[in-house]
Amino acid sequence: MDKLPPRLILFSRLPVAGRVKTRLVPALGAQGAAALQDKLARRLAGRMRELAGRLPLELELCYTGGGEDQARAWLGPAFACVAQKPGHLGQRMAQALARALARGAPRAVLVGSDLPGLDADMLERAFAALERSPLALGPSTDGGYYLVGLSRPAPGLLEEPHWRSLAALSSRAAALGLEPALLPALRDLDTPSDLAYWAERDPQFRSWTDPTA
Repeated sequence: MDKLPPRLILFSRLPVAGRVKTRLVPALGAQGAAALQDKLARRLAGRMRELAGRLPLELELCYTGGGEDQARAWLGPAFACVAQKPGHLGQRMAQALARALARGAPRAVLVGSDLPGLDADMLERAFAALERSPLALGPSTDGGYYLVGLSRPAPGLLEEPHWRSLAALSSRAAALGLEPALLPALRDLDTPSDLAYWAERDPQFRSWTDPTA
């Protein structure tokens, strides 16, 4: 039986006010922070669809913070919707990746929704990296990571506390005999300083957060 196409997973909370981007609430308010989360995720979803137009891919929204009907209505029919399983963040990411590989996807890439600089070309580079390495990682400038990709199962990779930083995850990967392919570093969006950074560099982003722009 032929394998399924590679799977690209958007790992995200649904944009419910007061439950997302809470560190940005002092700057944007609960509704504003949720609206920003919504716009960021929709833009990234568009870039994922763009890549799926160039490569054979399955797209998935792996969600939490709401029901299936809400998830299906959010990003449209191009995305399969799967609720995140219980557990800490590392467990939930591991479960999503393992499920994709177990279903027959030859490669699985998981990304968060708070990456203004993550585009289709960078996502394509992640899948290309998995042609030569079992693990692809996208470093964040804050010491974390914005992307994890696997081309084979890696039990224990994202166990507590190894999932909490890029350094810890890289050390765990080495212990498991996995040499990661590293993508270029990107800055994510978690704090007011990140908000200011992206407002200076991304005109569309600036229009989302500054009503006078």
